[in-house]
Amino acid sequence: MERIHAVREALHGTNVLLVGRAEGFLVGREKIDNVIKRLIAYSEAGADCLYAPGFKDRDSNKAIIEAVAPKPVNVLIGGPGGLTMRDAAELGARRVSVGGAFARAGWGGFIRSAKELMEKGTFDELAHAASYAELQKLFSP
Repeated sequence: MERIHAVREALHGTNVLLVGRAEGFLVGREKIDNVIKRLIAYSEAGADCLYAPGFKDRDSNKAIIEAVAPKPVNVLIGGPGGLTMRDAAELGARRVSVGGAFARAGWGGFIRSAKELMEKGTFDELAHAASYAELQKLFSP
């Protein structure tokens, strides 16, 4: 908590968002009660937003959001069959991250296309690729 407090002091007067992130669940070391205690301590030390990646179910995310209210919570969403954006809003999440999900989706397309080329010598999988025009429209100011 001393680090969070020190960073908060160093950021005084800036527009930087300080996120307190508890990753214990991701590495199998902490249960939700410990994660919540850590997030509350981060909040008290000056974190602006709290984040505990790895909890995929509604009940755990709701418990985290309620425990640190009114501070905003970032929820990690990134897989089929999991929480939706609507779920996150209903739970009271104020931020959503997808982690590496979009990168994994891109790599999945790359792998499928490369396997098809190597195994069949064809390019049919590329029919699912975004067009140049779509990309330009998406990323143009």
